[in-house]
Order: sequence, then structure tokens, then C-alpha cells
Amino acid sequence: MLAPSNSAELMAPGRGWVEVLRASLPRDQFFAGLYILGCANGFGASMIRALQAGDWTGGTQHISAISLFACFAGISLLFHDRKGAITTADLLVAGVFLIGIALPVAEMNWAAITALSFYILLFANDGGVRRRGALILLALTVPMLWSRLLFAFFAKIFLVIDATFVAWVLGTAQDGNIVRFADGSGNMIIFPACSSLANMSLAFLCWVAVSQWVDHRPSRQDYLWCFLACASVVAINVARISIMGLSHWHYETFHHGWGATAANAVTLLFTVGFTVLGCRRELLSRAEMGGARAAA
Repeated sequence: MLAPSNSAELMAPGRGWVEVLRASLPRDQFFAGLYILGCANGFGASMIRALQAGDWTGGTQHISAISLFACFAGISLLFHDRKGAITTADLLVAGVFLIGIALPVAEMNWAAITALSFYILLFANDGGVRRRGALILLALTVPMLWSRLLFAFFAKIFLVIDATFVAWVLGTAQDGNIVRFADGSGNMIIFPACSSLANMSLAFLCWVAVSQWVDHRPSRQDYLWCFLACASVVAINVARISIMGLSHWHYETFHHGWGATAANAVTLLFTVGFTVLGCRRELLSRAEMGGARAAA
């Protein structure tokens, strides 16, 4: 709460809104407010697009729990520090940011969040929680935008890689992203929605979000845990598509419904599991601190 003298100062005649904003709102919380607007607009745009396409779930099944956690973790870090004043450059960047998220193009929300994150990391980097929060939210834009753009340009290459693994497991013929069913009853086409790339980008996001949230101390072993998380995504996806490629019945069973749900749950379990193992020291330390406070 502001002191009476500060309140009087804020309400003084002739005091501009910029000065009032600078005096009443810490810098990190100002950035947090921008991120909240951008993420809400970004996730909301995906839901609206799904509703317009006839998906009455609002497309929420396509918004990963990892993405939602990263959004929460990145923004929550920015509420830890109440120091620092908003600069003129911050206000200029905020103006451009608001214009970007106001445009009727969903991808512009995540492009604007990317630009804001780079601004913080390059020109407003405090080396602490602000930097960690910006890193998480920058990583969030990878599965939400940049991996999709990458896939749009190199879709054929990624699909052929998945098809090659599946054909090798099934021991059947392959032509591009088309794989022969194991029982010889026909062919299976691997579409972009079944590619391993999207879930790999989520595995990367999971590692960045958790490691920055708990302030994980970097080590050489991080490369191993991050690799295992990404490799598990590819292995599970290839295994699922291989099961689908056994026959038409297997395809219908594991492509929709409980088969797809089970595969997504196992992928999430392994991704989070390897990330937690990599950051176990910091997580255990947090748990012990929380237990000590509860006991006190």
C-alpha cells in the first residue's frame, strides 16, 4: 500500500499519466501485465479459431498443460521483484507490443511476445527473476509459433523422418510419408498432426520452464536430460504410429479416442519425468523449505 504522502503526490494536479504509472507500478509487474495480455490473446485466439471451425471444446485439447504451466511460471516470476522504475523505452516497446497483439492475426501475439522477451533479455536484463521469466516466455513461443513455421517450410523432411522410423519398425515399404500396413491391407499416410516435431518443442519448453522456475544451476548433465526428454517424445510417437500401422483396425483404435489420449499422457509423463530428474536438487530443496515453513 502506498504511503499518504505518495498518494497525495500521485493525485497532484498536472501530474501526467506516465508519471503516475511509473510511480505506482514496478517495472517487472509492468512487463507481467503485457505478458498477461499477450498470452491471454494468444490462447484465446486459438480457442476462437477452433470454435469457428466447429470444435465446441474451444480447441483446449490442443493447448498443452506444459504451455499453460510455462505461461504461469514465466509470469509469476515477474511478480517477485517490486523494484525498478518503468523507463521511456519500456513505454515505447509497450506501445509497439500492444499494436502487435491488437492486429487480427493470431500469430502476431506470439511474435510480439518474442520481441518483448528479446527486449528484456538484451536491454532490461537484471540477471535475476526478470531474466528467468523472459526466458520461459520466449521458450513458450517456440511450440506456439516458431516450430509451426519451421514445420511449414520443412514439413516433408520431418514427415519422411517419422515415416522412415515407422517403416523400419514395421518392416514394411515406405514412399515419402506413406507407409504400408504391416498386414498388407493398404497404406497409411503420416500427416503433420502426427509429426514428432510439435511434441519435441514442448519437451524443450518443459525443460526451460521448470529449470528457470526453480533457478536450476546449469551443468553438463543438462544436455543428457534434455536429450532424453526429446528422445522419449520421438520414441513414443514412433511407437504409437507403428501400432497404428499394424492394420486398419489398429489405425482407427489408436488414432482417435482413448488411444490418442493414452499416448499423450505417456508422452507428458516421460517429458515431465526426465525434466524433474534433471532439476531434482532444486525441486527437493524447495520441497524441504516448504516443509520447514509448514512445520514452523
